[in-house]
Amino acid sequence: MAPKFGTSGLRGLVRELSASLVTDYTHAFLTTVRCDRLYAGRDLRPSSPGIVRSVCRAASEAGVEVVDCGTIATPALAFSSLAAGAAAIMVTGSHVPADRNGLKFYLPDGEVLKADEAKIGAAYVNGSRRKAARSGTIRSDMSAERHYVARYVTGFGPGALKGLRLGVYRHSSVARDTFGQILKRLGAEVVELGHSEVFVPVDTEAIDRKTAYNLRDWSQNHRLDAIVSSDGDADRPMLTDATGKLISGDILGVLTARILKAKSVVTPVSSNDMVRRLPMFEEVILTKIGSPFVLEAMAKAKHAEVVGFEANGGFILGFEATVFGPLAPLPTRDAMLPILGSLLAAKRADCSLAELVAGLPPCVSVSDRLQRVDLDKARAFLSELIEDRTARAAFFASLGEISSADLTDGLRVTFTSGEVLHLRPSGNAPEFRIYAQSASESRAQALVRVARETVGCILKSPKPQKAQIPDPDHQD
Repeated sequence: MAPKFGTSGLRGLVRELSASLVTDYTHAFLTTVRCDRLYAGRDLRPSSPGIVRSVCRAASEAGVEVVDCGTIATPALAFSSLAAGAAAIMVTGSHVPADRNGLKFYLPDGEVLKADEAKIGAAYVNGSRRKAARSGTIRSDMSAERHYVARYVTGFGPGALKGLRLGVYRHSSVARDTFGQILKRLGAEVVELGHSEVFVPVDTEAIDRKTAYNLRDWSQNHRLDAIVSSDGDADRPMLTDATGKLISGDILGVLTARILKAKSVVTPVSSNDMVRRLPMFEEVILTKIGSPFVLEAMAKAKHAEVVGFEANGGFILGFEATVFGPLAPLPTRDAMLPILGSLLAAKRADCSLAELVAGLPPCVSVSDRLQRVDLDKARAFLSELIEDRTARAAFFASLGEISSADLTDGLRVTFTSGEVLHLRPSGNAPEFRIYAQSASESRAQALVRVARETVGCILKSPKPQKAQIPDPDHQD
């Protein structure tokens, strides 16, 4: 499968991201944006240095001044490029394995939207090149990380997290050092955990059993108040409570939106329904999955005090907020803000993270994924459930009567019990996502488990087959 745009950026197999393809996409992007300066950054994948070199060379050939920011978090790169009025390209595959990589594009005023992606794609197909009489310069500048750190120290204030003992799960997150710096500057005691020199694909929405065990073990052995981390490029947060239990990204979004005093909240349809049940938010807008859709809807919100977040926790600040000091807007997904917002909310409430979460309306969301699936087969399976109401009713029959089906992005089924199952194939990775929502965590986990097993059997079968999700309460 050739590299393609998905929920956020262009992504594909490393063997398909050739120097010529990267060069052509860089030129295509530069023909669609009026800008003479480009910031470039990369994550810690072994393929990223070579790809970023191709980006820098192509931009230089196009007469653009290139600022190479080295290894850096995606939101940190975007924060500096926005401040400089420059475009940016981040080389990252986010949370997917190291055999894949990608490009994220930023305009001088923020992340590209779907219409911008269409323009880039058309320019690529047409072989558009940005021509220049002379080559642009390429220089290194490692100050972008400092500006990003300073944003949080200014916004939250020195000592904001004083008294907290926090673990930083380093793995191969490009922000592993940055996170430690910020937390220490805010007064926390930091314990470094799980460093890896080999790239580890961490999906914050679907951590594996070994990682879940490690988080619990580290929390107990190091007497931690929480563990923080992110995906590979630090635009999706990971935060646990003191027991090592992961707090879902959409809950972090709610806690952070609340502490920032947001009036309008934009989030994809896959997020926890809790956001719609809280009275402090005057407007809640639901979108398709992907930060470009969230950003588009944020621009249409009724209130200036608008934020966006995804089910994975990636948080977008659309206005200048005040926590301790001013916190500048950042129109792209960020992992650090929802981590700090949630930790500070618990500290201000003089309670643990677990107690803070327990005080929210009883609505628990759980997600998982099937990997290495045949996407054509997955889409065909889901299309049948979407188009054939009889097949849909039969497939979900054991879980109760369907009260509504939302087709905003995939198939999101709500039952008369209030429980939810949401099925969706990935846009640019061989994955199939499964989300569930219930009043109890154990029930939500059980719904995800039986749905994952049933869909997995269907997609692995060499022949089309009829199946029904079993009721978790009636399994042997």
